Amino acid sequence: MQPFSFGHRVRAVSFAAAILCLFPSRGRAAEAPPEEPPPQWKTTAALGITLTRGNSETVLGTANVTSEKKWALNEIGLGASATYGKNHGLKNAENFAGFGQYNRLVSERTFFYGNAEALHDSIADVEYRVSLSPGAGYYFLKSDRHKLRAQIGPGYVFESIGGTSLSYATLRAAERYELKINERARFWQSLDFSPRVEDFADYVMNLELGVATDITKSLGLRLFAQDTYRSRPARGRDNNDLKLVAGVEYKF
Repeated sequence: MQPFSFGHRVRAVSFAAAILCLFPSRGRAAEAPPEEPPPQWKTTAALGITLTRGNSETVLGTANVTSEKKWALNEIGLGASATYGKNHGLKNAENFAGFGQYNRLVSERTFFYGNAEALHDSIADVEYRVSLSPGAGYYFLKSDRHKLRAQIGPGYVFESIGGTSLSYATLRAAERYELKINERARFWQSLDFSPRVEDFADYVMNLELGVATDITKSLGLRLFAQDTYRSRPARGRDNNDLKLVAGVEYKF
C-alpha cells in the first residue's frame, strides 16, 4: 500500500470541504423570502367651487373624500361628501352623505359584502336616511384596465322625510364600472336601485358618471355628474336632483 502523502491529504481535505459546502450550516437559518409591504390606504380628496356675480349671485361648493384598501381576500371602501350653495342669499343646496363597504372575496371574482350609507339633504326635506345592506357580488370584468362589478342583497332603511319617520325593508341592486383610459385619465360610472319590498313603486335610484385626469402624480382634475331620483319625494319637492361638478382632486 502506498503511503498517504501530503498531496493526498490536501486533496482529501479539499474534497471534504466541497461536500460540506453543498449543505447549509445547521446553525445558520435559511434566508426568509422578502416580506411584501403591508397594504396601504389609497385616498382621494376633491374640492369644487362655483361663483357667479352680476345678473345672478350664486355660490356652490362641493367636497368629497374617498379611501380604499385591498389586501388578500379583503376590500374596504369609505367615502364622504358635502354640498352647500346659495342663490341671492337663499340656501339652495345643503346635503351631506357618507358610505362604507366591506367585501370578502370567496374567489377571484365572487364576494360577499356589507354596505352602510347615510344622507342628509335639507333642500329635499330629508332629515336623515340610513340604509344597511348585506349581500353578494360578482366581478364581471377585473383587470388593470377594466373593472365591472354587480351586487344584490336585502336591506333596511331608517329615514325621516317631510317630517315623517319611517323604517322599512328594501332590496338593493347596484353596479359599478371603472375604465383606465390611459396612464393619466380614468372614467367611472355607478348605479344603485333600492325599491321598498312591500311596494316596488316606492324606490330611490342613484346614478353617477365621472372622468378624471392627472396633472401630476398627486394632483388632478375631475368632472362628474350625480343624479338622485326618488319616486315619492317629500311634499312640494321634485323627484329628481341633478348635480354637475368640476373640481380638483388630491391623491395621497
